[in-house]
Amino acid sequence: MSCNRNETGEGQVDALFVSIGQQRMTAYDGERLVSTHRISTALAGPGEQKNSGCTPRGKHYIRAKVGQGLPVNAVLRGRRWTGEICTAGVYAENPHRDWILTRILWLSGCELGHNRLGDVDTFQRYIYIHGTPELELLGQPVSHGCIRMDNHELIELFNQVAAGTLVHISE
Repeated sequence: MSCNRNETGEGQVDALFVSIGQQRMTAYDGERLVSTHRISTALAGPGEQKNSGCTPRGKHYIRAKVGQGLPVNAVLRGRRWTGEICTAGVYAENPHRDWILTRILWLSGCELGHNRLGDVDTFQRYIYIHGTPELELLGQPVSHGCIRMDNHELIELFNQVAAGTLVHISE
């Protein structure tokens, strides 16, 4: 487990900061701002409770990276590629599906009793940073708890972070 800044030397980003209120994520290398991204967090707002549909707050880290080398808009279910690509037609057939596209950065909490273990465990809640087909909704809270972002930006970020990278989520 790594609940400190990424000290592995891998990746060009060692910390991500998610603002639920601003619907923005910023990526840093030390004190240098690397990038800023419009995101979408939970429609239900912030919260840590299991089955709440909320985005968990606090200190987290990237526990696993899924989807290396997959095409843009690859559809993931159960952290596996279904073989589908989310096109406009595929999306139109299933507009209410909770789409998980392109890559997954699977988060794990660092704070016992707040976002780690028991009924508040971020990892067991399957909270990810992942791609979405609903780019027009970025900047608005509409997810089921995950952090959604632009697929192309996600690929770039995925290549800049390592497992163990710190992710701090605040209101």
